[in-house]
Amino acid sequence: MTHTYKVSGMTCDGCKAKVQSLLSKVEGVKDVSIDLVKGEASIEMDKHVLTGSFKSALVNYPKYQISETVHHKHAVTPDITEDETKSWFVTYKPILLIFGYIISVSLLVEYMLGEFIWMRWMSHFMAGFFLVFSFFKLLNLKGFSDSYSMYDIVAKKWNGWGYVYAFIELSLGIGFLINFNPILINGITLIVMTVSIIGVLQSVFAKRKIKCACLGDVFNLPMSSITIIEDSLMIVMSAVMLAAML
Repeated sequence: MTHTYKVSGMTCDGCKAKVQSLLSKVEGVKDVSIDLVKGEASIEMDKHVLTGSFKSALVNYPKYQISETVHHKHAVTPDITEDETKSWFVTYKPILLIFGYIISVSLLVEYMLGEFIWMRWMSHFMAGFFLVFSFFKLLNLKGFSDSYSMYDIVAKKWNGWGYVYAFIELSLGIGFLINFNPILINGITLIVMTVSIIGVLQSVFAKRKIKCACLGDVFNLPMSSITIIEDSLMIVMSAVMLAAML
């Protein structure tokens, strides 16, 4: 069943992400969709959840107040949003362009060096990946942290992990770029990305309609198999380079 509630106090995308994150953690909730313009939250649940439970979830953030609407929606299928009507290419165009740029630049570097070396290319590719993706996260750290806490297994328990994670990506990007202690850098990458992909897999397999935080709070990209491919690519590359060096 899906119930709709009025939520006051939300003024920006950061507020939207925070309320969505808090309400998603309530036991029995399957999915939360926030309409910032209407000030409404459509909550899909396995069984009826008392409004008091949602109020308790927001108790530490008194600016956000939730109340029942005059009517409830009992449809299992949520309303189709504008983003869901877009084609696959239009939806993921930003991330496809970013990958295209990173691949092109890293291949151009190999061309200019006169010899294609797989290990060097992967290192440059991963440098570009982490530097670009950390840049978008750093544009709005709070927005990224709130979105990330909705599905990452560490960020769910500690909201500060989102802030730390963005700087870890930045450090990894610099490390790959300057070839700093490759075994250490690849080891950290393998561990961090393996932990990261767990929450992604759980969300995608559960078919939760939530925002992917890979590009921070800049683009409204839905969580999907694309996110799995991103993380898997970093895991495979770091594992391959580690295996070659050990």
